[in-house]
Amino acid sequence: MMAAEPIRDRRAERREATKTEILDAAWELVRAEGLAALTLRDLAAKVGMRPPSLYSYFDSKNAIYDAMFRQGNLELLARCEALPEPEDPLDALRASGRMFVEFGVEDPARALLLFLRTIPGFEPSPETYAIAVRIVELARTRMSRYGIPADYFDLWTSLVSGVVWQQIANEPGGDRWTRWVDDLADMFLAQVNRR
Repeated sequence: MMAAEPIRDRRAERREATKTEILDAAWELVRAEGLAALTLRDLAAKVGMRPPSLYSYFDSKNAIYDAMFRQGNLELLARCEALPEPEDPLDALRASGRMFVEFGVEDPARALLLFLRTIPGFEPSPETYAIAVRIVELARTRMSRYGIPADYFDLWTSLVSGVVWQQIANEPGGDRWTRWVDDLADMFLAQVNRR
């Protein structure tokens, strides 16, 4: 006797597809107008529904931001997990620095949502924030594997984040700051080794 095919829940599939459409539209709007400019009225119009209908999918505008925060952090986590782990600490720092900086500058709206507190009253949910914590723990663990003291982690994140914000603020789309990531890794590791 053949096993029965699982029955698809088409209603749930349509619901998830609509949520994805709403989030895609939200990203489009914040990339064009800025994070704080997102309105439920504009978002609803973009997806062809009335603003109250959005509440069938997200219970508030902050819930939309939370879903966007989750999406962004899942993308960053996937990139972190895909990073090679070379034997040489300098190669590892360069690779992780380049990955983070590229991730930040390729989508300034996403970077603002993930790394700065730009939305008044928005706090990611504990479940969503746990993804960001996982990213930090993964980076700390890798640095520890290379013998880099834990107290240097904050310095490293400050340096690479600074590159992201300098590039976004002063030369979007260029490489005036991003081209220095390898040199930054060299200087950072030299300081670590001096100690």
